[in-house]
Amino acid sequence: MSSDDLLKLENQLCFAVVTAARNVVSLYRPVLEPLGLTHPQYLVMLALWDSSPRSLGELADELAMEPATLSPIVKRLESQGRVARIRRAADERVLDITVTDAGRALREQALDVPRQIMELTGMDAAEVATLRNSLGRFAGRPVR
Repeated sequence: MSSDDLLKLENQLCFAVVTAARNVVSLYRPVLEPLGLTHPQYLVMLALWDSSPRSLGELADELAMEPATLSPIVKRLESQGRVARIRRAADERVLDITVTDAGRALREQALDVPRQIMELTGMDAAEVATLRNSLGRFAGRPVR
């Protein structure tokens, strides 16, 4: 590859990753719409279904988001009755975010989301895992 080719847009890793991210989020939109979730809300629910309750800071760390960005997402989920914010008994300054019964019921509906995404991408579970693990190096997350 010549030095001029190194600066072509189509040869840029950043362009490929940003474009792919935008396209992946657009794939999720119609799949999540029947659940009443946006993509960021879905990510929050996934984290909380895995471990709840959690503080906003803990959740922000896991999701690689700023607490100021995450807070309105959590408030929206709370207004939908899917999560609740509860003062931590050991430290009343901390609000723990927990999944409500409605949020747990939503998990059952969300079980089909990964299958639908694989169907839309034409990828199987192994291909998705390989891609996810490769991208994990750039996301600063350990590869599992």
